[in-house]
Amino acid sequence: MQQNILNQVLNDIDQFNLNDPNRQFDELGNVHPKEFLYGKRMSNCLHDFMLSPPAQLQIAARAQHIGRWLSPRSDYPEGRAGYLKWRKDLGSKHAELCADIMRKYQLDEAQIEATCSLLRKEKLKKNPLTQALEDVICLVFLKYYFLEFANKHEQAKVISIVQKTWAKMSAEGQKAALELELPAPALRLVEQALA
Repeated sequence: MQQNILNQVLNDIDQFNLNDPNRQFDELGNVHPKEFLYGKRMSNCLHDFMLSPPAQLQIAARAQHIGRWLSPRSDYPEGRAGYLKWRKDLGSKHAELCADIMRKYQLDEAQIEATCSLLRKEKLKKNPLTQALEDVICLVFLKYYFLEFANKHEQAKVISIVQKTWAKMSAEGQKAALELELPAPALRLVEQALA
């Protein structure tokens, strides 16, 4: 894929996510549409994690939460079954929105489907690109969202989430996670989870 086309696709994903009515502060105290900021963090983390990631992985990372505000968790039943159905439907919705953007640039259907497969998390642990995307998702969570999450939940639940997150990661992802500069309270929780 030509770099200029890739840049246009990434820009269109950003433009879509700028419509997110939810707001979030970045590390410098600037406020952004929540999923726009998330997409930027995913891209930055991906480039830190992998040298020259392929185009479909760059697109999937940026589109990981495209339009997420359109499918709120509250539209689904409480409990694990409702949560899993919400997550599965989100993956399909993100893939659909991303495919629409890619088709605008007459990209090859095989390339579009490969990107959508990543967004649906197909063949995790088998497809190295799906695994790399999952690693980056976990790294972004630990780096930017973990402490806030931990402050809202009981310690036992937080430790269980860290253990589940760790199990999803590759050895390379785990190594990168251990190299993150986490705040002391977050680091203590990760250490407890891995002990």
